[in-house]
Amino acid sequence: MKTLTTEERSYLAGFLDADGSIFAQLVRGNDLKYKYRIRVSIGFYQNKRQIWFLTNLKKDLKCGSIREKSDHVVEYVITGADPVKNLLLQIKDYLVLKKRQANLVLEILEQKKQIQSKTDFIKVCQLTDKVAGLNYSKKRTITAETVEKVLLADDTIL
Repeated sequence: MKTLTTEERSYLAGFLDADGSIFAQLVRGNDLKYKYRIRVSIGFYQNKRQIWFLTNLKKDLKCGSIREKSDHVVEYVITGADPVKNLLLQIKDYLVLKKRQANLVLEILEQKKQIQSKTDFIKVCQLTDKVAGLNYSKKRTITAETVEKVLLADDTIL
């Protein structure tokens, strides 16, 4: 991802505050050490007529993917620890509405590096619940409590 100018940082923060989302999700994966993984993402949303704008933004930022949704909306989503961290560190001081989500996601990314037990993992999962609590999560089914029940029931996981 490129280093943004002050103007670009300010613009993207405003765009994200208005038509975007910063989120952390718990995703099931049986082959994973803790049976789940934490996925962090930033999404920008526009009407399909503005797909050209999101396409140009994707080219400029050099990461993420674009998909058309069924409700005349196009989303540009940046997923993964490094690109999300890079963008958030560049724009977080310009955010207003989503500053708390940005700070929580950055905290998640830092704490993920220090996970050494299922208890540590559950604590980071609880931070994802905090991010979801600040967002308008509609389809969320996996919470820290879900993860905790699975991990505490499995004595083979340390």
